Amino acid sequence: MRKCQLNETTVLLEIEAPYIAAKAKAGQFIIYRVDEYGERVPLTIADHDEKKGTITIIFQAIGASTHKLAQLNEGDSILDVVGPLGTATEYFGAKRVAVVGGGVGCAIAYPQAKQLFESGAEVDLIAGFRSKDIIILEEEMKAVSTGFYLCTDDGSAGYHGFVTNKLKDLIDGGRNYDLVIAIGPVPMMKFVCKTTEPYGIKTLVSLNPIMIDGTGMCGGCRVTVDGKIRYACVDGPDFDGHKVDFDELMRRNGTYKKTEHDHLCRLTGGVR
Repeated sequence: MRKCQLNETTVLLEIEAPYIAAKAKAGQFIIYRVDEYGERVPLTIADHDEKKGTITIIFQAIGASTHKLAQLNEGDSILDVVGPLGTATEYFGAKRVAVVGGGVGCAIAYPQAKQLFESGAEVDLIAGFRSKDIIILEEEMKAVSTGFYLCTDDGSAGYHGFVTNKLKDLIDGGRNYDLVIAIGPVPMMKFVCKTTEPYGIKTLVSLNPIMIDGTGMCGGCRVTVDGKIRYACVDGPDFDGHKVDFDELMRRNGTYKKTEHDHLCRLTGGVR
């Protein structure tokens, strides 16, 4: 295992998992358990190296399980890692694409842009962060994009404003995108979709509902898409963003917020 601290709360782990690395594709994810007492947590595969037999995950240590994961060091092991799960992203033959990442979602935007760029597509990558001090993967994202646009909410680096503002500027400036891919906080993905909808640009979002087994059996990751129940673990995690019920998704994602907060306080002695 290789570990790299990307910012105060965001950690990169490169894990030996040769069977997963041999089959992983952009958009797919794994589910891990740190130990026999740990919950099952899904994380999107940020990168993989088939020759080395490794996969890379990038996550924020904000909950009890991710705090435990972040405490591991090089040479440590994880109890189990299952994957690759989910359906690989379908790009529909797109030749000009905008990939929009928000915060730690940029760790997932990166492999999407990489796969598209290496296939010969023209890729604009719009990466948004609250401020300069939490920026991650800037050089890596630049290397896999035709145009790279860094945005910060407070203007401390790059474009001063939201990713949706930059995306609209680019579209109004003549970018005729075949496809937009949005990955990040649910409200950000919702408003990216609201930005692209008037232009009729197909928009994919990578959803992050509560998930348990990752095989479609538990039903925990159900989302409403085009008025129908779908399961992110087997039908997704990518869906047509113009058809997703984002308000329902946000309500469901907040179901265990208080329980998670109380558990984390016990784990950290009240320090967050």
